[in-house]
Amino acid sequence: MDKNKAAHIMTKLQKCAKALEANNMQAFIAADAKEARAIAEKLLSDCTTVTMGGSVTAAECGIPELLKSGRYTFYDRSAPGLTPDEITDIYRKAFTCDAYISSSNAITENGELYNVDGNSNRVAAMLYGPKKLIIIAGFNKIVKDIESAVCRVRETAAPANCIRLGLDNYCTHTGNCMASDNGGDMCSGCSSDTRICCNYVIMSHQKIKDRVKVILVAEQLGY
Repeated sequence: MDKNKAAHIMTKLQKCAKALEANNMQAFIAADAKEARAIAEKLLSDCTTVTMGGSVTAAECGIPELLKSGRYTFYDRSAPGLTPDEITDIYRKAFTCDAYISSSNAITENGELYNVDGNSNRVAAMLYGPKKLIIIAGFNKIVKDIESAVCRVRETAAPANCIRLGLDNYCTHTGNCMASDNGGDMCSGCSSDTRICCNYVIMSHQKIKDRVKVILVAEQLGY
């Protein structure tokens, strides 16, 4: 990467990290996905039970392989052969885990985490239950403010995830949220049964200091 671009990204990460810390979230900066995994491994050193959301970012950092290493009791929602009821049971087990690992759809320069979910087991676990919430996000997830976060989900995260999941809806077919095309508000969108934008969560100043741990990565990761 061009050294000037790298310096600009690092300045952006440092500014975001400072804002996260001001919101009682512990922030870390990683140069790349490999370092992000190493930081996550240290954060998990006192953890026994762990689980994670369906995060492309975490997968790109090798987190599933880390959790399957045998050092943890890993509640793996993606394990082959699971029935729908067994997957639902894993979603519920997340609330009693030592750690939950995910990414964030967007992180503002003000140190806010913005996430949108369909099934919403992910945002539920982010808000309450697991002793530690470990968020891993590439610099591409950092946006100016909540308005920009809403746009990012509509125009980047939601369409890409709908395509990844093979869903038959407006996002998949047009590459954009219906709300963006029609000028709707934050919660506007299609009425498809496969809609993934059902619940909208903003995490700002935290009551429990350092429960939320955010690893900001100087690479473009995930959607």
